[in-house]
Order: sequence, then C-alpha cells, then structure tokens
Amino acid sequence: MRSLGYSGELHLRTLAIMHNYVLILLYCNARNLAVCPQGGNTGLVGGSVPVFDEIILSTALLNQVIAFDNISGILTCQAGCVLQHLSEFLEERDFIMPLDLGSKGSCHIGGNVSTNAGGLRLLRYGSLRGTVLGIEAVLADGKVLNCLASLRKDNTGYDVKQLFIGSEGTLGVITAVSVLCPRKPGSVNVAFLGCSSFQNLLKTFHTCRGTLGEILSAFEFLDASCMSLLETHLKLTNPISENPFYIVIETAGSNSAHDEEKLHNFLDKVMTSSLVTDGTVATEETKIKALWSLRERVTEALRHDGYTYKYDISLPVEKIYDLVSDTREHLGRRAKNVVGYGHVGDGNLHLNITSPSEDAGLLAAIEPYVYEWAARYRGSISAEHGLGLKKRNFIHYSKEPNAVALMGDLKAMLDPKGILNPYKTLPDDARS
Repeated sequence: MRSLGYSGELHLRTLAIMHNYVLILLYCNARNLAVCPQGGNTGLVGGSVPVFDEIILSTALLNQVIAFDNISGILTCQAGCVLQHLSEFLEERDFIMPLDLGSKGSCHIGGNVSTNAGGLRLLRYGSLRGTVLGIEAVLADGKVLNCLASLRKDNTGYDVKQLFIGSEGTLGVITAVSVLCPRKPGSVNVAFLGCSSFQNLLKTFHTCRGTLGEILSAFEFLDASCMSLLETHLKLTNPISENPFYIVIETAGSNSAHDEEKLHNFLDKVMTSSLVTDGTVATEETKIKALWSLRERVTEALRHDGYTYKYDISLPVEKIYDLVSDTREHLGRRAKNVVGYGHVGDGNLHLNITSPSEDAGLLAAIEPYVYEWAARYRGSISAEHGLGLKKRNFIHYSKEPNAVALMGDLKAMLDPKGILNPYKTLPDDARS
C-alpha cells in the first residue's frame, strides 16, 4: 500500500487497521466466506445488513481526517468518518461538505460514497460522482486499490473510482476518499412558502431558478399530509397559513445585501403573481434550523404514524406529484396515509405510505405498481438510496438488460467468488 501522507501515530494505526482489512478479505476469499461491509448502517434498502451468516466488516475504526488543503478545498479522510464530524471540521475552516443528509449524525462518508447519497445540497453542488476526486478500496482478494487522487482534472484512461461510487460494497470495500469541498457561504437565507397547487409550485421553481440564479442552494417541497403528520406526531407548528403544498428554499452566497435583494425580488414576483399564497423568511441560525426541521423531520413523523413503505423515485419534474396522487387513488382506504416530499431541484420524490402494521396485501398493491408507474415515464426506482437487498430484483424497471448484464460481468471480474456483499444491488439473474 502506498503511503498517503499520514503522520506519526496515525500512520502506524492506519497501517495496522488496513493490514487487518487485507488479511480478513484474503482469508474470507480463500475460504469462500461472505463479507458484509458496514458503515453507519443508516441506509433504507438493506444494503449494509447481513442476510444470512455474512461476516460484518465495519469501517468504524477508520475515522480520521488524513489531510485538508485550505487552498483547493480538498478533504482526504477515512471511510468511517461521520458526516456530521466532517461538517464540523470543515466549518471551523470556513468550508462545508458538498452533501447534507438527515442522517448526518451517524452516517459514514464511506457509506455515502458507496451508495452515491444525494441529499439537500445536490441542486447546488451536484452529486458525489462529481465531488469525489479519489478513493482507496480493498478488493475481494485483498489487493489495495489506491486511486486516492487530489486532482480535479485527470484524463488518463478509465475513471476507475466511478465503479465504486454507488456500488454498495459489492465491488470493493472503500477505506478512504478525497472530496472537493465548497467554501462556507457568508450569507444564508431560508424561505418557507405555501402554494395552492403543484403546478404553481413548479412555476415558482422556474421563477426561482431564473431570479435567484447562482445563490440558490436548495428547493425542497412537502405536501399538506406531511405537515399534518409533523403537527400531530411531533407537535411542530406550521409558521404560515394552511396550504396544499409547502416549499423550503435556501440561498447561500457571500454578500448578504446582494442575496437579500435577490430574494426580495423573487418573493415579490411570486407573491404578486399569486404563485405563492403565504410565506416567511429566516436569516438567523435558530430560525433557519426551525424552518428546515419542517422538511428534515418528516421521516421521524412518519415513524410515529405506523409501518412505513418508503420509495425513492426520480421522475421528470412535472410528473413528481402525479405519482403521489395516482398511488393515493390506487390504494384507497388500504393505506393509512400516502404522502410526498423531496427534492424538486433534481426531480427526486420520496413517496411514503403508512399502515397501522406491516401488511402483505398492501405491499402487493404497492409493488410493482409504483415501479411500473416510474418506468412508464422513464424514471428511476432509486434516485439516491441505492438498491441494496430490497430493490435489487426491480432493477429492470430502470436498467435495460445489456446494462444489467454488464454490471454482472464487472462483479464477476472484480469478485469472482461473490464474497462481497452478496444478495445486494444485482438481481438474482445477474449473480454469478
């Protein structure tokens, strides 16, 4: 393994841990023992959960920052670093992580990269496929793949790291990553707005992108059913009048006067044209967190409502809420609640269906209905959560047969004995 610039005690500790990873995978590969890599275990599709008797290989001890360049903004760290800890580390240096997740207090950056997690900042900073500059991974046979580059431009052949981003630990165990981090914005504003229809919400988004431009960092939505759950189960207060739809807009820039002027112009446009019926704006950190909690705590409210069936779908933006409406009509009284929320900026809907308890009949009515609906409009059955155990056999709704076969070929080449995270990502008919 090539030295990564660790120093002193950290260097020795890292070498010892990496040596153990190599030995474990060498041992398991030689004896056909299955391995389940596990980070913060916050995934929603069972990607980090052993199915039978797999050996769990935790990345929790790989929790150190290796290096940070405050000129380029490139962070190099181990895979077991908790996202929240990395965010705090960077904020002390006037930088931020390019992704923000509701599970940031426990999820690991290695797991984020392995699942190509999206989150709230994707509209502004893009996906991890763009911000991850390099990775280090241990392959099934114990070889260490060192592609831990800190270069923004490297056009020397195949971009090997991309194979591991989103592969959910099926091709190798990610042990370290280098990430391009943006500067911490000097000015942040959050607006919470109400809309009378989803069409008005989409028109508001169109106006928002044209008016706010480069300072727009997030455009999220939740429906009235989500708000009702927040009020009922978490006792949160709706800061504006009741509406069928709500929007959370965040701006992030470097000049507060400039940003506030742009935001004021935008709000004036959408209020005057009646696209927005009501709204409130926060500039102080406490109030900003309070408004964001109305979006970020929807998942928590759903847990209190009963057994939850979760679907993470990407669609053409204009079709996002049609899926919620059609599913609600399709299920009728069989479901307790059918709610929709998500990231309008990148066409990502979180469709959630609750029932008093787990219900096989309800599940049969949901699947494959939801996947067939998404496929009809060339959507994806997994926008940011991955396939894991739960969705792997539905991959054909989003990937054509030749693409799935090629994925199987890559798996067979890098893990010929199939020991890495078996029963995940690939469908039954693609496993070797």
